[in-house]
Amino acid sequence: MHVTVLGLGHLGAAIAARLADRNHHVTTWTRSGGGTAATAPDAVRDAEVVLLCLYDAAACRAVLDTVRTRLPVEAVVVNTATVGPDEAVELAALAPRILHAPVLGSTGAVAAGTLTFLAGGAPGPAAAVLADLGTVVDCGTPATAAAAKLVANGVLADALLTVRAARTRAAALDLPPHLALDVLERTALGGLVRAKRDRLEAPDATPADFAASALAKDVALLAGALAPGSDIAGLLTPAHADPAVLAPLRDYAAGHATGDASYHRRAFLPTAHVEGLREGRFTSWTLEEYCALFTGSPAPDEPTRRRRVDRVDVTGSTGTATMTLHHGPDVFTDSFALLRVDGAWRIANKTYHRA
Repeated sequence: MHVTVLGLGHLGAAIAARLADRNHHVTTWTRSGGGTAATAPDAVRDAEVVLLCLYDAAACRAVLDTVRTRLPVEAVVVNTATVGPDEAVELAALAPRILHAPVLGSTGAVAAGTLTFLAGGAPGPAAAVLADLGTVVDCGTPATAAAAKLVANGVLADALLTVRAARTRAAALDLPPHLALDVLERTALGGLVRAKRDRLEAPDATPADFAASALAKDVALLAGALAPGSDIAGLLTPAHADPAVLAPLRDYAAGHATGDASYHRRAFLPTAHVEGLREGRFTSWTLEEYCALFTGSPAPDEPTRRRRVDRVDVTGSTGTATMTLHHGPDVFTDSFALLRVDGAWRIANKTYHRA
């Protein structure tokens, strides 16, 4: 078939090469210059299938605006870009025959013909082209296909962080790096470690096939789709946590952010103590002594401070929680004992470590 590939990044270049090897007539164009066509409209002029291999929704929108009046009537546009569900719906309306089909897999999967297309509809005439690249999973609609891709890339991000944590633990236990990777290959993370082992052992030896910045973009899309209008820190809260349990922790963080001690009086039980080591000496404050430390105004460096809920565990009317607070050069780890009293959760006591 006559296939046009718009976008010649890692994925687009690999797809163009694979399709040419499979005897398709391939025309290419890229926004940064290069390809076999001088312009995007020239590239799509005789196309039966157009593959959009672009970075984000803005790039897709710009290119589609350029080519949509020049597309042959029967041409099918397959958009492989990772975008948000709402963006997928918007882009699918920009031309008569668009299939939103983001992919699972990178350049290695392209070369092997094992890509997975998460298709938001039927491929139609593009089916033969997609079959030469991998398999198609019918996701029903553009929005569902986009959501499925975000879920998959969220899993990838989680797995990468888990591998990093495992290697950190291995180093702390003096496990040789090659042995640590041998062990990880035999765990649930084995597929990822095997696929990336050459880079894990020599990270600068080969060019990237999936840039970290691209995954960061996808995780940001996932965050926006999950929590529109809310702070991304909410995604760091344990998913099982009862929102009512988090209320005193939010008040506690607000007290630090604003310098207003009334938030702390609402967060803590009146009998609470705040205890830890200061200058190496044990210190125990009553709630009122602790509240007296706050001036009613935010700290001068408040815009640079960060706070995170790390863990919440609940059993009946009692619970525990851990938070990390980055306050200038100091990092505090706060541990809370929580109680549900008269139907509301409060902080019974707090201990802290200052680093």
